[in-house]
Amino acid sequence: MLRAPRTPIAVAALAALPLLPLPAALQAQTDYETTSIAEGVYQFRWVGHNGFFIVTPGGVVAVDPISAEAATRYASEIQRGAPGVPLEAIIYSHQDADHATGAPVLMREMGQEVEILAHRNALAPLRAAADPDLPAPTTTYQEFMSIAPGGRQIELHYVGANHTDNSTVVYVPDVAVAFAVDFVAHDRAGFQELAGAVFPDFFESIPALLEIPFETIVFGHGPPGDRGSIHRQISYYDGIRSAVREALAAGWSEDRAAAEIRLPEFSGWGQYDAWFPMNVRGIYRWMAGQ
Repeated sequence: MLRAPRTPIAVAALAALPLLPLPAALQAQTDYETTSIAEGVYQFRWVGHNGFFIVTPGGVVAVDPISAEAATRYASEIQRGAPGVPLEAIIYSHQDADHATGAPVLMREMGQEVEILAHRNALAPLRAAADPDLPAPTTTYQEFMSIAPGGRQIELHYVGANHTDNSTVVYVPDVAVAFAVDFVAHDRAGFQELAGAVFPDFFESIPALLEIPFETIVFGHGPPGDRGSIHRQISYYDGIRSAVREALAAGWSEDRAAAEIRLPEFSGWGQYDAWFPMNVRGIYRWMAGQ
């Protein structure tokens, strides 16, 4: 369980303050950026990875420290946007080191040791890894968990296996904002050959997102989106599966499928030229039973 809420010290008012943007000249020189998504809800970008933090009357809940280096800047951005607000908890979106590393640094920089929340399936692999920069979660859940630091509700949803078997979708109901990592993005092809994806669950978890009543959704990479972003991702993967199914029925090899299958309606998406043929390969191997 989380600690009892601290006595508010004008924290509720701080949660409503917008995070002031960096001067344009400074933004151009940095590998990070913090964007206000909704009242007290922010996206923190470190190079190509995004974290997500929520300011509540009970403290700040930070999702995905990203790395030890990123966590130092993450803490300063939290303190810039919500000065004097303590850290309340850290959430891992999933077990992967490129998103979850850095919790000890974030705690040290914020001056508090706090609980780390994650899906139950992340516990065993992180314990086995025994990485001091990526400690195992201290609190886990199975299907759904709700916390309310100082009264502001934050939900943790498990929509099934996808990129891993322990992906958590974080949802802030009062502003209808969600955060989902690696198995979806805004108008961008999947990462390379979709290595590690749990099929067919991967495809089922994406429409399951729509059961969460978000209006805005922040992703682990790239810009935020909306419900339309998820509908388009569903159509994208449906299109690849349909085309691969036809290719297999026609006796095409993997190389031919990767070379000839195209979905021109998605050709303007991020990484389409580089990753679309690789997405075809990953799905071909699964559908071919390789």
